[in-house]
Amino acid sequence: MASSPGKSAATAESSLSTPPPESPPKPKHDSSNFDILETYTDLLHSQPTLTMPLAAISSLISLLRHSPPSTTSETLSLLSHHSSILKSSVRNPIALSAGTDLFQRYIVSTLQSPSSNTDAQSTQDFKTIRDQLVANGEQFVARAQEARGTIAKIGVRFVDDGCTVMTSGNSRVVSAVLNEAADNGARFRVVYVRSDLPPGRSDGKGDGVVAQLRGKGIPVAVIQPSAAAYSLGKINMVMVGAEGVVENGGIVSRMGTYQLAMLAKSVRKPVYVVAESHKFVRLYPLGQYDLPVQQTVVDFCDRMDYIYDGRDAGVRGAKEGKIQGGGRDDEEVVDYTPPEFITALVTETGIHNPSAVSEEMIKIWY
Repeated sequence: MASSPGKSAATAESSLSTPPPESPPKPKHDSSNFDILETYTDLLHSQPTLTMPLAAISSLISLLRHSPPSTTSETLSLLSHHSSILKSSVRNPIALSAGTDLFQRYIVSTLQSPSSNTDAQSTQDFKTIRDQLVANGEQFVARAQEARGTIAKIGVRFVDDGCTVMTSGNSRVVSAVLNEAADNGARFRVVYVRSDLPPGRSDGKGDGVVAQLRGKGIPVAVIQPSAAAYSLGKINMVMVGAEGVVENGGIVSRMGTYQLAMLAKSVRKPVYVVAESHKFVRLYPLGQYDLPVQQTVVDFCDRMDYIYDGRDAGVRGAKEGKIQGGGRDDEEVVDYTPPEFITALVTETGIHNPSAVSEEMIKIWY
């Protein structure tokens, strides 16, 4: 049955008068236009001495400043989400995990403190708390940046007159220790293991650590990793840095560190690790292949036209939108050195046995 013109007009008028459905409410603080990855990479490029954990913390502080949440729940959710973005952007998230996890733990402890749980939140004065978080976070980063100088003053006691130190990896903390020793007038030598040294060359020209030390009159021998065992008879100790210090006192560092530590222990030469405490990471690897790192080192291949290039190691999967080197171009594959190969760890809080790392982490986290 056909409807009457009057009813159709009424229906049309009714449909026109019906208000459109309401759009979902927008979040109070939209952080969609804040690029955490761009902020992180910009920090690394603009501040070459900044470590990856501190660059991650500084990026999260910028996030809070740019998109200030209005509640505790929003704060924790925002930091957790952007921390995950940072860690998923690199093939080796260990250093980033150390920084982001430490900062989130600091936020939780601050928000749970009595001064933050009083009437400030009930009166919706969360902005005061947020400003305090940002200010304290900036102070933490500033103090952490001073750790390298403190470690240099502590670690210099291991570099005696007449000794020879073997190192590798271009660690900025090791460089600080050796430069401090040179500035103090110590007469020592350095054997620098450099994996990218072209065959037949031993000059090390262009390397920052080598150039700095030679400029201060410190003799430096640059060798390839294949000559490390041969050179052990000429050294007194091995000193290396770390990307992360794990819960059992072992370290994650550039590929070859484990090899140097094993060789040193075989001839009873001490191995000292110098690293800032903000590189302590809540990770307990069971072995070399238990690291949360995307890398291909042992790559079996049956192609006759395959030519091995050591620089290709670990690059597989790098074209999947991952940040190379966390914003730098020097990311390399890593290995895990168990605590039994480490003589002592030197941090800004002092000299520690590997077995004491778990206690130090309890102090940091709890």
